[in-house]
Amino acid sequence: MDSQSYFGIVDYIVFAAVLAFSSAIGIYFRFTGGKQKTFKEYMLADNSMPMLPVAFSLMASFMSAITILGVSKENYMFGTQFIVINISYIISTPIVCYFYLPVFFRLQNTSVYEYLERRFGLLTRTTASLAFSLQMTLYMGIVLYAPALALSAVTGISLQWSIIAVGLVCTFYSTLGGMKAVLVTDVFQSLLMFAAIFAVITRGVKDHGLSNIFKIAKEGERLEFFNVSPDPRERHTIWSLGIGGIFTYCSLYGVNQAQVQRLLTIKDLRRAQGSLWIQWPILTLLSLSTSFAGLVLYAQYHLCDPIKSGRISNSDQLLPFYVVETMGMIPGLSGLFVSGIFSGSLSTVSSALNSLAAVTVQDYILPFAPSSLGIGEKQATKISKILACVYGGVCMIIAFSAKLLGTGVLQASLTIFGAVGGPLLSLFTLGMLCKCANQKGAMSGLLIGLVFTLWIGFGRPKPPLPFKPVSVEGCPADNTTLITSRTLGEEAVLGNITLTEITVDVANMTQGVDSAEVVESTSFLHEIYAVSYMWIAAIGFLITLLVGVIVSRLTGGNEILDHDLFATWIHLPPPSAALEEDMCSDKVDLPGNAEVPQVSSSAKLTPESTKL
Repeated sequence: MDSQSYFGIVDYIVFAAVLAFSSAIGIYFRFTGGKQKTFKEYMLADNSMPMLPVAFSLMASFMSAITILGVSKENYMFGTQFIVINISYIISTPIVCYFYLPVFFRLQNTSVYEYLERRFGLLTRTTASLAFSLQMTLYMGIVLYAPALALSAVTGISLQWSIIAVGLVCTFYSTLGGMKAVLVTDVFQSLLMFAAIFAVITRGVKDHGLSNIFKIAKEGERLEFFNVSPDPRERHTIWSLGIGGIFTYCSLYGVNQAQVQRLLTIKDLRRAQGSLWIQWPILTLLSLSTSFAGLVLYAQYHLCDPIKSGRISNSDQLLPFYVVETMGMIPGLSGLFVSGIFSGSLSTVSSALNSLAAVTVQDYILPFAPSSLGIGEKQATKISKILACVYGGVCMIIAFSAKLLGTGVLQASLTIFGAVGGPLLSLFTLGMLCKCANQKGAMSGLLIGLVFTLWIGFGRPKPPLPFKPVSVEGCPADNTTLITSRTLGEEAVLGNITLTEITVDVANMTQGVDSAEVVESTSFLHEIYAVSYMWIAAIGFLITLLVGVIVSRLTGGNEILDHDLFATWIHLPPPSAALEEDMCSDKVDLPGNAEVPQVSSSAKLTPESTKL
């Protein structure tokens, strides 16, 4: 059986039509409305977006292509315990809505890191912004590469051309159409993601029956929801998913530049909060349906595991392999599925391009550019478009480099992406909650928190993953390898990476450990490295917060109390009394009697340059 025969001319037409439609959206917004000539329209869509498109966009940015492939794989290989993470979504949504979001709406800064300069100082802002830029630059390349790798091996689509096609289209519409194009295409791409998953579910229920799918899953030990073990080394429990998931969700939706920038495209706070509430059931629906798709996969392959039998070489290929095997003979269906998966890549990469361009202009160019340059709205917008193109090229370079440089680079970039989230969340929380926090405390907490989380993330050895049993008893006697590793290359295989873990922060990326390696490691370090990846963000958050408060107290605290920079319910003395409180003797960036300056980078744009 030749897998490449399943992807025919009709499938290519469907795939090309999806890419063409996404490009057309970018062209439309380039030549309509304000034509993306002002910085505010290009980056914040003139604060004119409705709630529903933003809600879909928020979900699409979170549920990337590797999430869709990874969640189904997670339920097939490890069981359904991961579904419990959806509880953390409902708990976290009001935290983001009513704690973090009001502060950003009061300030109305394009870059969330402008808050850190007002609250702590320029050094804190620049450091945090650099950490974000590093993680997003690396991550968007992996988001493009990982699904392309899996799909190319199963469908026969060229890995190189799929990376180039998706990368160019994404860069094209993001650069031309700005945030409006990104948001509208995210809606279209979200619908395609749902279509791809529901096609799998519909076929599975038709072939096996709903009750039988659950019966097979139960017999195969896949149904698990109530692991209440208090052991932090347990990979997935109610506690690690419920509590650890809260820190993950808040780091992605509460203080992440890409998500906050989307929310700021809405006119007022109340509607932005409504949009965040709307995206929660959409996100939960896609999460649950993708999880159920994993059970469909198990019902199909519970007697003949395609990995163990050699029909595929990588567990990330499970979902696309199922599609081409069961629906590939229907013209266009494989194309629809591939379009849905790559739509996840398009939405995530486009959000990364737009947010990276905004951060680069706001945090690296405007604050340090000489005033004599007189950078205005038109110049800033042009610079942003150029930067979006540049980052698009960087995205494709990273995707190609991942194949050449191997899993070490992949694991490093994914670990960095996860480990940064917790400390950054804590940094913003420190500023919004703790009146005594100053720049010395913030920087100390951030750096120590990052070092600790990266240490745990990179530390080896890791314990073996708790795979559920699989069988090949039902495989035909003349079974032959259908998908070989020739497409992948040994140095680029992602089989040991659990893509679910990539999304929810840091990956536990080893299949097992050598016994000699364990002996060499001290028992203490072994226990530290064995802590579930779901706790990494929480650990980074707590360390950063604790160190930040202690160092701030020891270095004199903070005497500048600006009501706009703190959470709504934090009680602050009237401005006249704030300076008399004398909570500290040292402020790193401001003299003791100075007021907090308005440092919005956008305010530095020369208004004369906005003339069209």
